[in-house]
Parts: sequence; C-alpha cells; structure tokens
Amino acid sequence: MNTSLKVTNRSFLALAIPMTLAYISTPLLGLVDTAVIGQLHDAALLGGLAVGSVLFDVIGSFFYFLRAGTTGLAAQALGASNGNELRAVLGRALLLGLIGGIVVIFLQWPLLTFGLPLIGGTQAVQNAAATYFSIRAFSAPFVLANYSILGWYLGLGKAGIGLLIQTFLNVINMVLSIVLVLVFEWGIPGVAVATFIAEMATFGLGIFLIKRELAGTPFPTFSQIIIWEKLRPMLVLNRDIMIRSLVMLFAFGFFTSRSAAQGDVVLAANAVLQKFILVAAFFLDGTASAAEQVIGQAVGAKQRGAFRKALRLSVGWGFGLSFAAAFVLWFAGGAVIDLLTVNVEVRETARTYMFWAAITPLVGTLAFQMDGVFIGATWSSDMRNSVVVSTLLFLAAYYVLFPIYGNHGLWFALLVFFGVRGLSLSYLCYFRERQYFGKLQEI
Repeated sequence: MNTSLKVTNRSFLALAIPMTLAYISTPLLGLVDTAVIGQLHDAALLGGLAVGSVLFDVIGSFFYFLRAGTTGLAAQALGASNGNELRAVLGRALLLGLIGGIVVIFLQWPLLTFGLPLIGGTQAVQNAAATYFSIRAFSAPFVLANYSILGWYLGLGKAGIGLLIQTFLNVINMVLSIVLVLVFEWGIPGVAVATFIAEMATFGLGIFLIKRELAGTPFPTFSQIIIWEKLRPMLVLNRDIMIRSLVMLFAFGFFTSRSAAQGDVVLAANAVLQKFILVAAFFLDGTASAAEQVIGQAVGAKQRGAFRKALRLSVGWGFGLSFAAAFVLWFAGGAVIDLLTVNVEVRETARTYMFWAAITPLVGTLAFQMDGVFIGATWSSDMRNSVVVSTLLFLAAYYVLFPIYGNHGLWFALLVFFGVRGLSLSYLCYFRERQYFGKLQEI
C-alpha cells in the first residue's frame, strides 16, 4: 500500500510558485524579442517574427507531448514507487526527442514551403519569417531534449530544478537577443541565433543535472527503453497530445492568418496583444503544472482524496491568479504596448483591441487548469476531443462574427475557443474521476 499523499496549500504552492516564476520568463522572452525587433521601425519585421514564431510553434506543439506526457508518466511512476520505470520514462522521451529533432532539420524547407502560404502576410513579412525559421530549425534536437528533461523533473516534483532550467534558458536568450539585434544589428537572424545558442547551452545544463540526479543508480539500457509494452502506452498518449496540440496550433495559426489578411498593422497589433495573452497563460501554468505532478502521483498511487484536493487547489488558485493577470493587463497594457513598438499605427490599433487581451485570462483559466489535471492523469483522448470541438465552434463564431464586427469578431471567437475548452474538460473530468476511482477503496 502506498503512503497517503498529503496535498495542502503549502505543498501545492511549493510546486506552483517556482514553476510560475519559470514559465513567466518564457513569454517575457517573447516580449523582449518583440521589443527589440519593434525598435527597428518596421511593421513587416514585427509581423515576420510573429509568423516565424507560429511556424516554429508548429514544431513545439507537435512534440509538446515530450514535456506533458513525460511529466504525467514520471509522476505516476513516482506515485507507484517504480524507480526503474521512472528512469526509463526519461530515456524514452530523450530518444523520441532526438529522432524528432533530426526529422525537423531535414523537413525545414517543406515546412516553410507549405506553411508560409497558409499563414499569409506580405512578401516582406514572409521573407522575415523564412529567415527566422530556417535558423531556428537547427535548434530542434536541443529544444525537444529540453522538453523531455523539464517534463521529467516536473514529474519528480522538483519544481526548483524546473525553475533553474527555464530561467537559465530564457535569461541567456534575452541577453543574446538584445546584444545581437540592438548592438550588432543582426535583425531577425539575431533573434533566431540567440535562441539557438540558448537552447544548446540549456541542453548541456540538463545533461549535467541528470548525471548528478542519477549518480549511483543505473540508467536503463537501450533494450529496456525500447520495450514495446512500455513504449506503446507512451506513443498512444503522445499521439493524443500531439493531435490536441496541432489542433490548438491550427486555431492560433488561423487567428494569425486572419490577422495577416487585415494588413501588416493589424497583424503586428494582434501579435503584440498575443504576447500579453502568452504572458498570462504562462503565469497561470504554474498552478497547472503543480496539478500535473500531484494529480499524476494521486492516479499512480490510486488516491482519490489527493486527486480531489489537487483539483480544488488548481482551479481555486488559477481563478485567483487570472483576476490578478486581467487587472494588470487592463491598467498597464497601454504602457507595455508603447515599450514593445515605436510604430504609431501599431500602438493605436493595439489599444483598440486591448480589452479582449485583458479578459482572456479570466475566460481561459479553467482550460489551463484542466489541461494540468488531464495531463497528470494521462487522460489524453478527452483532451484531444475537447480541443477539436472547441476549434470547430471557434471557426463557426469567426465566420458569423467577423463579417459584422471585423477584428473584434476575431477576438470574440478566440474567447469562444478558450471558454468551450475549459467547460468541456470540466464536464469530462467529473465522469473520468468517477470511472477511474469509483471501484477503488479510498486510501
């Protein structure tokens, strides 16, 4: 029998706070990149950075399972007190990341050829996006390995290590972006090279930390890592998370594409506001990550009480933080817009639609927290189905509202996407909990 898991506000926040600090530095990096390119007085470059980032986010979303799936599986192995499987989960994730990274390098030109026309934008925007993406593609093996390492440490409940890894990555990236763009005047290539160097350095740090973590314990052999009975559940989980991530990326890519269709100024303004949403989402992801770890342990140990307590804490803290995020965005948004771009047209346009960015955290927080619950429990098929339904309703809302309200209609449709995803996952969570724990004796 497993030791009873004690889930308290203190233990939950001990995981959530470091990961909130870690995650918040990631969108801050995006803000810095936007700010340094914004100083070049060219809306096309700012739009190109947005489009290039979306293209590379396709890669990140396609392989997001290496972070999310590894966290859930590692946490469940920890809850079941299975040390051998805990180490094997890391080995399998790193192997899949290496293979995926090599594939990305070889497929970068087809991705550009098909991806850029789908998103759209002027020729100047597409040229800048192609330059950014073609450099970033070579960092893919390091990016995917870092996903695996971070996910594994989160599954172990070592949020402090996660904070170290993310902070190391983002600080190096931000410093290099500022130096290469504003000092050496490399423009878009400078931002991409900065990220490449930062990802490579972070991989080195991750390997060092793993060697220290596993000192004195044998790492699984290759034959132990590729056991089909163990790989199959991971691949099924990864398939569902991959589909979910790609559908989400389609939704955000559609948003960017419809922004680009309205001209470079609207594209740039929406890109600036999307950075605000990204900051808020990562701010809220700290509590979701804490839920991943505790929920995963509770499922692995088959403890319903711990599951319910983690669920309540995640949703409660998530809504509290979402109000704080909305408050800050509403009252400080204008000043931040001025910091991110010197283009007067982009500034004025972004202010026109600032309201939508400010309320997005309130509408989206339930979806963010439910993601953490379902990832930790590895209930991946429900995540997949929920995002498909949400995206269909997002598209329906867009085609109804955009002809009438223009860009306001596009933003409202995005809120429909977030809201439906959160509500549908909450509904499914109720039935999943009863199904999984219903026949288990409470521990």
